[in-house]
Parts: sequence; C-alpha cells; structure tokens
Amino acid sequence: MCRNHEPTPFAELNAVLAELAGRAAAILGADFVGAYLQGSFAVGDADPHSDCDFLIPVHRQVTGEQEAALRALHDEFPTRPDYWAKRLEGSYPVLAELRTLDGLGRPWLYVDNGWREMQWSTHCNTEVVRWSLRECGVTLVGPPPSTLVDPVPASVLRERMRADVPGFVTEMESWISFDLAWAQRYAVTTLCRMLNTYVEGRVTSKRAALLWAQTAVDPRWRPLIERALVERDLGWDPDERPSPGSVGETLEFHRYVQGRMS
Repeated sequence: MCRNHEPTPFAELNAVLAELAGRAAAILGADFVGAYLQGSFAVGDADPHSDCDFLIPVHRQVTGEQEAALRALHDEFPTRPDYWAKRLEGSYPVLAELRTLDGLGRPWLYVDNGWREMQWSTHCNTEVVRWSLRECGVTLVGPPPSTLVDPVPASVLRERMRADVPGFVTEMESWISFDLAWAQRYAVTTLCRMLNTYVEGRVTSKRAALLWAQTAVDPRWRPLIERALVERDLGWDPDERPSPGSVGETLEFHRYVQGRMS
C-alpha cells in the first residue's frame, strides 16, 4: 500500500483526509480499495477556496449497513468548526465501474461540497474524473491510481467537451444565478478549461487554463479572461454582483467557445 503523508499544503485538511480515509476503511473493511484526491488538489493550483474532491473506490457496491455508516460519517463532518471539514466532495465508485468507460452512467454514493446528506449520483462518474485520477491523482492510501483506471484517450475528452459545451449555460443556471459575481467568473473559467481540454486533449487546472486562454483565444476576449484571473482569489461572496456588461460578455464568450468546437 502506498501512502502520501502530506497530500495537500494545508495541515488541517491533511488531518481531515487522514481521518476520512481511516474511518472509511474501517467501515468498508475488505471492500475498501483506497482513498484518492482528484480535482484541483490533483491537477494543480488548489487554494483555500477549492473544494477537496476525493474518490474512495470499493470492490463491490456498498451494503446497506456500510451505506448507513458512511452517511453518518459525512453527516457529521460539515457540523465541525474546522474549515476543511466542510469542503469535502466525492464518491465511492465500484472499482470495476471506475476502471473503464463502460461504467459511465452508473450512480455512485456521493456527497456534495458542504452537504450533510449523501445521494446516489453520476456527478463523479465522468471521463474527466477518470483522466484526472489516473494521470494526476493523489494517493492518500492504496495502490497507485494508474493501476485502477484504464487510459482515457484524448479523443474521448474532446468528444465530451464538444457534447457538454452547448448546454453549459443552461445547466449552470439550473443551480446558480448569473446575478452573482462568483458565477460569472466560474463560467469564464470553466469555459476556458473546456476549450483547453478540447484543444490539448488533457485536463488542466483553472488557473493554468485561464493563463493558456490569454494567448489561445481571439484577443477581444482577453480583458474578460484577465478579470477572471485577477478576481479568482476573491472567492464566494453572496452580496457581490458582476461588473457591468460582464454577464453579456460571458454569454458571448460561451458562443465563441462553442464555435471553436464545431
């Protein structure tokens, strides 16, 4: 078994992750495969505003008893005063479903960032998560992630981006409003990441995608991208409104990105 004693730059988060992995292993017993980070803490540029995306693969679907214990575990974490205990997001995938793309569409036991109630969801069951885990995953405990997931071809990532970009704005508006400055910045950043994945055939960090887009897109979009880059450290503020005209520019940028993939 492979252990990483300092998986993140944040001591408090490392303690939370060690507890998560240990308690999950105790609950799952022989069904426990390992515990890993993907997302920002794997592909790079994670900061105090980042979610901490984890995967804890299991050899078989969790039993009713195991599910009840995991639900109790994740119900308790967000009630703590610790900042990072409220930032966990991840799934418990069945290893056979995680290994290949044939497992796409299968729901896994999942907890959303800051939520106390788990759900069965396909949120983490994507091509991007598989690529991020295999190529960049951080091992908390368990075998190397490259031994758990088959390679995800660049062509598969490109097709996923081409399929997802047209409905991106509609999907986003189903869970957040563009009246929030955070949402406007998130949209610009995510569109840059999607375009970068389409062009490069790999997954990169939010910051790296914004830096790449400054020179990779039409110059007229550079001010929009530079603002998102400068303001990304502001984090979540429910009272902050987007700068005048930025939402309209963002919607136009969405159409531009979609055109680049057509």
